[in-house]
Amino acid sequence: QVQLVESGGGLVQTGGSLRLSCAASGLTFSNYIMGWFRQAPGKEREFVSGIKLSGVTYYADSVKGRFTISRDNAKATLYLQMNSLKPEDTAVYYCATFTGGSVYSIQSYGYWGRGTQVTVSS
Repeated sequence: QVQLVESGGGLVQTGGSLRLSCAASGLTFSNYIMGWFRQAPGKEREFVSGIKLSGVTYYADSVKGRFTISRDNAKATLYLQMNSLKPEDTAVYYCATFTGGSVYSIQSYGYWGRGTQVTVSS
């Protein structure tokens, strides 16, 4: 049974930092391209970042230069370091496994975690 469990969310002030983690089990983590998405209240879920097996990374324009995705295959864990946070980063953040297609598309992902809340106060 595949499980993805996000953690590390919380309340932070504008300009602050958080590090999200996504612990994977029930799958060979090192075989999967992984991604982070987020969903703000009243908005659609959107791509944040992705990382290929080779370590090649992808970012949404809105987070480029502020967020860094990484992975530790030995620990089967995906990370998202978020710096210089803004109120518009407030959302539930989800990790997901890529199944094929465009790395930027929500339809390209199969297994999803339940998310972790990030709230940035102004």
